[in-house]
Amino acid sequence: MIELVDIGLKRDEWVLRNVNLSIEQGELIGIIGESGIGKTTLLKLMSGLLDSTHGEVKFESEKLIGPREKLIPGHEEIQLVNQDFALEPYHTVRQNVKEKVLNLHQDDRDIIVNEFLELVELDHLEDRKAHVLSGGEQQRLAIARALACEPKVLLLDEPFVHIDQRLRLKIINYLLKLNEIRNITIVLVSHDGAEVMGFAKKVVHIAAEGVERIDSIDNMFYHPSTFEQGQLMGWINQIKVGDDSVLFRPNEYIIEDGSLNVSFVNSLDTGINIFNYFKTSNGEEIILTSVSPLDQVESISIKRK
Repeated sequence: MIELVDIGLKRDEWVLRNVNLSIEQGELIGIIGESGIGKTTLLKLMSGLLDSTHGEVKFESEKLIGPREKLIPGHEEIQLVNQDFALEPYHTVRQNVKEKVLNLHQDDRDIIVNEFLELVELDHLEDRKAHVLSGGEQQRLAIARALACEPKVLLLDEPFVHIDQRLRLKIINYLLKLNEIRNITIVLVSHDGAEVMGFAKKVVHIAAEGVERIDSIDNMFYHPSTFEQGQLMGWINQIKVGDDSVLFRPNEYIIEDGSLNVSFVNSLDTGINIFNYFKTSNGEEIILTSVSPLDQVESISIKRK
């Protein structure tokens, strides 16, 4: 479906290099990597909005043409939602979505526009000009515009950073159903490991030397290769046991027959989980999640998933 063959992009220095990746139709992919490693650039290359310095991007077995050879860059069946939003600033919210479905009959247009404005909860602002919307509202409008195009591939670059958790979950659930019904390919870049965990089926770790690892979401989360890789998916504990460094997630423990002595520091109740902060006898800070405070706990054992 989408194939990146030895992709490299150089400006003053290499932004990306040695990236080889194949994404099949209908896959749900998460991309993780350190800040500044080129994740956003990678999505722009995959959407045809940038030309690579080296290698090529193929879409449905044909080379994806970039702005060097195409007057209006991009591909109609690949939609990118990023922090640029790419809205028509002086058009209304409704017009911004409607112009993406001008090929349809008027009645069908109205149905689709209404559906996506309701999805992103902008129907009450349909007559407001895009340039006066808040950042979060503009982000939601960009998502509605992309979905209205009914693309084969949807590329999402930090798409929920300005959106509250309730609406974020609503949109994610819609995207999962859309993937199931229409077999749309969705690639998600997010700084939030929990967001990737709840969405993607496969994760790609991008590093300075190219693709570091491709694995299932569970393997990447529970069995990271390094502490740094583990951090990209969310909080991970690291302690020394003898000469070994042991990594484990905040939910990978049991209290019974505890072999690791810990001292309770404090807890943070988020309403869904309680994050309990402890110190080990070596002074290492660890976090354990629970549904009730663990202030009486003095020892635990690590239980890997």
